[in-house]
Amino acid sequence: MTTDLPKVMLDLIEEVKDHFHATPKIGRMFEKAFKNTYETTIQRNGDHTFVITGDIPAMWLRDSAAQVRPYLILAEKDQDFQALIRGVINQQITFINHDPYANAFNKEPNGARYHDDETFMTDWMWERKYEIDSLCYPVQLAYLYWKSTHQTDVFTADFKQALETMIATWRLEQNHEQSDYTFIRTGCPAQDTLSHDGKGAPVKETGMTWSGFRPSDDACQYGYLIPSNMFAVVVLGYVAELAEDIFDDQVLKQAAQSLKQEIEAGIQQYGVVNHPEYGEIYAYETDGFGHHVLMDDANVPSLLSAPYLGYLTSDDPIYQNTRRFLLSKHNPYYYEGDVAKGIGSPHTPSEYIWHIALAIEGMTTTDSAERERLLNYFMTTDADTELMHEGFHVDDPEQFTRPWFSWANMMFSEYVLTEMGVYVKGSPLEKK
Repeated sequence: MTTDLPKVMLDLIEEVKDHFHATPKIGRMFEKAFKNTYETTIQRNGDHTFVITGDIPAMWLRDSAAQVRPYLILAEKDQDFQALIRGVINQQITFINHDPYANAFNKEPNGARYHDDETFMTDWMWERKYEIDSLCYPVQLAYLYWKSTHQTDVFTADFKQALETMIATWRLEQNHEQSDYTFIRTGCPAQDTLSHDGKGAPVKETGMTWSGFRPSDDACQYGYLIPSNMFAVVVLGYVAELAEDIFDDQVLKQAAQSLKQEIEAGIQQYGVVNHPEYGEIYAYETDGFGHHVLMDDANVPSLLSAPYLGYLTSDDPIYQNTRRFLLSKHNPYYYEGDVAKGIGSPHTPSEYIWHIALAIEGMTTTDSAERERLLNYFMTTDADTELMHEGFHVDDPEQFTRPWFSWANMMFSEYVLTEMGVYVKGSPLEKK
């Protein structure tokens, strides 16, 4: 084993190998996946940490938070990992304060970008697809950093400014007609651009906050993306707690609480539909006019991930109804094949299941047989690479997308740790 990796990381890898001694491939896969993010995607620059997604050189606010989240377990007792994650949060906050609508950024203002899109851009931005979860994830990471390490050094004036910017953005986007955000991409599939001259399909005010794009970076069909609004509700609870305990700011606390209540009321009024077979379930998207998209996507936040995010518990009746729907052929992106069954995405080809979705399925069930089946899927769908991928074909895992995808590696790593009863402190799934 490499000896120049931090001892705290090597020790945890050995613990995992010991725990899974009867299935040594799990230990080998964990070691490779857990080290891969640290060795290949993290670039430190003083008190900032830039994290690429893997095979794309930009830093996504969402991905970067998820990529380092399992390292919070190491940060509990290691100052170097504390500094690494503190640097990620500092970088994310700098980016949010630069522009809250951008989802991905460059390491320096070099003008690199995915495409010459028609939207406001600066040289710092790789892409400006507005996604609610891009603002949620950095706050979640900072909150879990605080709970894991008891350190408050990330809660700076810049951090507070980012919280205020986030709330102001979500408030504005409760009535998207007032917003000047538009996004047009030419010469691309329909899911890569917004309709109606870059404004997206019309929506009615519901109390929820509008999102242009899903966490897959695909355009929303209807602008109220329920899983991301669920995540916003959770994160606004974190903001209220930080406002009380860290910033001693009752105005910020009240702003977070009132917005949280409005979004939650909107979800319950407009985001729940009565399915003829499954009863009351959560829709994936709605426009407030009575139209709904009934599906789920592998990317997180997803409906399946609601307990993982902390919006509700796994035994919630509407969640259980929704889960049965999502893990059935009624979900157009649920696939069953010779090798595996699970949820994929319109972002990847038909019949492709995502490792991220399998990890979420495992971390949101209390069924030990289901967890065992999913663990076996990971061992049999890695295409003998001992790493995770974006999507793989249900009949042939040798057919897969993205051989270097750090988010998937770290979701697998977190799932393996939960199998050992090891959780990120402060996370909803932590054992009480």
